[in-house]
Amino acid sequence: MSRLVYLALIVLSLIWGGSFYFIKMLLQDFGPWGIAFLRSGAGLLTIVLIMLLLRKPFGLRSISWIPMTVMALINTAFPWALIGLSETRLPSSMASVLNTTTPVWTIIVGVLFFGSVSSRRQWLGIGIATLGIIVLLDINPTTLISMDVFGFGCMVAATICYAIGSQLSKNILTKGYSMYQVTFGTLLCTMMASGSMAFATEGVSFSKLASGSNILMIIGLGVFGSGIAYILFYFMIQKGSPEFATMVTYLVPCTAVIWGYTLLNEHIKWTLLVGLMIILVGVFIASRKPKGLKSLSLGHSSD
Repeated sequence: MSRLVYLALIVLSLIWGGSFYFIKMLLQDFGPWGIAFLRSGAGLLTIVLIMLLLRKPFGLRSISWIPMTVMALINTAFPWALIGLSETRLPSSMASVLNTTTPVWTIIVGVLFFGSVSSRRQWLGIGIATLGIIVLLDINPTTLISMDVFGFGCMVAATICYAIGSQLSKNILTKGYSMYQVTFGTLLCTMMASGSMAFATEGVSFSKLASGSNILMIIGLGVFGSGIAYILFYFMIQKGSPEFATMVTYLVPCTAVIWGYTLLNEHIKWTLLVGLMIILVGVFIASRKPKGLKSLSLGHSSD
């Protein structure tokens, strides 16, 4: 894989590093579906402006909207709402940790349903990266035992949705659509679905959008965390693989701590640096393709 793919991985992890915090704060004024609606709406506006500026074709008539809608619901709308729901019961830091199970589910789903071939190197890399997460966040049995079961279930369900959705998005990208078209279609379908659920079950108070802090968080989640982020995500799927793209979840807890240090003057422990190095080694090992192995997910190279 090219260096641009690895660069996209790092940039995306920096963008998504603050997402769990933004969601946690927005839950004070909006419901999980409302946040998904506002996020996808801001992201949709962003990708439309980018495509107009770059003169990228939308190809509305050429897009197969049923597969696109199914992929958008599974890869974006459902997990975004589930993450919001989980954060009503779990700390944002714990939600980001549970999110790191996504690469494991992606490999399992790929092997069982999409004809992917996993390798020992992938599993070794995932194991090393998981160890890095444990070191970085000082996870212990007491922390896991005290976890809210409902919040835990919602977060795991979200990661399984991401795993299935990333594999579906790979199939869509092989149909000849650009990463811009897929991002546009994903966010359009997500906005319509989450908006319908938000207005039907929660209601969306647009007066609360007048809050400066809410606007900044929606910009962070929508413009950067959705519009720009999904271009990078689909680029990694297209040029790498779904398994590699979901490796970003291992770096998100690291970048979340870095943002905490930069913006909130939070103390960085030695475990962060050690854990980060272990995670990077794991991601590098898992992303390397063994010689002679042809995998549908790794060879023909979507938060």
